[in-house]
Amino acid sequence: MRGSGEIVFVSCYEPGHQPQGVATAVAFLRRAGFQPTCLDLAVEPLDDAARARLAAARLVAISVPMHTALVLGRRVAAQVRRANPATHVCVFGMYATLNRALLAGEADSVLGPDCEAQLVELAEALAAGQDVAAQPRPPGRRAELVPDRSALPPLAKYARLAIAGEERVAGHVEATRGCKHLCRHCPIPPVYEGRFYAVPADVVLDDARAQIAAGARHIDFGDPDFLNGPTHALRIARALHAEHPTVTFSFTAKVEHIVAHRALLPELAAAGALFVVSAVESLSDQVLAALAKGHSAADVPRALEIVRAAGLSLRPTFVAFTPWTTLDDYLQLCRFIRAHALEDEVDPVQLSLRLLVPPGSALLDAPPDGAPDISPFLGPLDEQALSYRWTHPDPRMDRLEADVSALVEEATRTGEAPATTFARIHRLAATTAGVPDEAPAPTGIGRRPRREPPPHLTEPWFCCAQPTRRQLDVF
Repeated sequence: MRGSGEIVFVSCYEPGHQPQGVATAVAFLRRAGFQPTCLDLAVEPLDDAARARLAAARLVAISVPMHTALVLGRRVAAQVRRANPATHVCVFGMYATLNRALLAGEADSVLGPDCEAQLVELAEALAAGQDVAAQPRPPGRRAELVPDRSALPPLAKYARLAIAGEERVAGHVEATRGCKHLCRHCPIPPVYEGRFYAVPADVVLDDARAQIAAGARHIDFGDPDFLNGPTHALRIARALHAEHPTVTFSFTAKVEHIVAHRALLPELAAAGALFVVSAVESLSDQVLAALAKGHSAADVPRALEIVRAAGLSLRPTFVAFTPWTTLDDYLQLCRFIRAHALEDEVDPVQLSLRLLVPPGSALLDAPPDGAPDISPFLGPLDEQALSYRWTHPDPRMDRLEADVSALVEEATRTGEAPATTFARIHRLAATTAGVPDEAPAPTGIGRRPRREPPPHLTEPWFCCAQPTRRQLDVF
């Protein structure tokens, strides 16, 4: 078990960046004397050589921190099973915990996030010839090691920062684990239960330093919410900028945190921040209540104004289709994007995303007082899609979703400019609603002509979506 190739870590998809969980697990296993290798199917082919590596391994550990990764990871597990039934298959990560019951028949061990110590225990048990079946433990405080990325493909193979007509190599770090919020559609609350843990600043900075030495000119903070610990975040941003003044960064923050910590935004911008990703999700207060997002529709333009006043770009994400989203809601979202000059800051895929309800989702529990219930719309669990089916009460919305998804997939394939794709989506929504094609006057916050699109990563950010046909074709 301690020889090279006897343990193989597999990552299938982590929105365009090197897999953080894999790199951290590799660091723990190497400290324990093992020599794991890695296969990242987001940027490497599943060819005959890769299949031979998997078949020869004694332990294959598949990282599933998000929905798409699990859908694809199950296919990897099935292939490993067929190639070598003696190989111990371990599936680990956030979505392994949520889908533990389903995975019980497909994997020998199922572990949650932050399971590095358990992975070491599992490897040591297998090395000793023990027949084990490790199960997830609740995440908590742990010893922290700098992720070991040496066995992963180089940074240049991953998403880059697009800025001012060029693309720059980008790195990825995480300053915290978990989240203190309880958004009902998010996979994190059922696993972390409202807790988050700060990663020591020296570990974060050492990780960033190594990636910068490998060519990164931009660092993306992949925390669920960089401002869960605002003092910690600011300390790291200051230190990063002091040591690497030409390196830029981006981060994710809730709308309510942008509003509450508005005084921090100018300093973060001065330290090199370029843009903020924020899970706006909807402009309907009914939908926001159903998802327990913690902000109102009125907070969204306020957050946008705060971000832009600091000289940053806001890149909102949405759950465009939910059982409670009306056709008028969708059309109002299109109008908002156009009126506030967000056409180049909203990845078109965001306007196609349908609410996922995976096993373990808080949406399956009784809703909070005053929040709408999903149960009237809910169907059976689709074990292949790993989500409970639901049907919109307005059939036009399900048809619109299918049409928008097809439009976005075509636009992605042809490389169409996001603003052009958005205009087509807006026209489609208006036609579906039976109103004339719309082109509001260019008014609103920050409306201005742009010579270049605002800075962004070349891989659209989304974690709660079904795999694309391109991803499925890998298998």
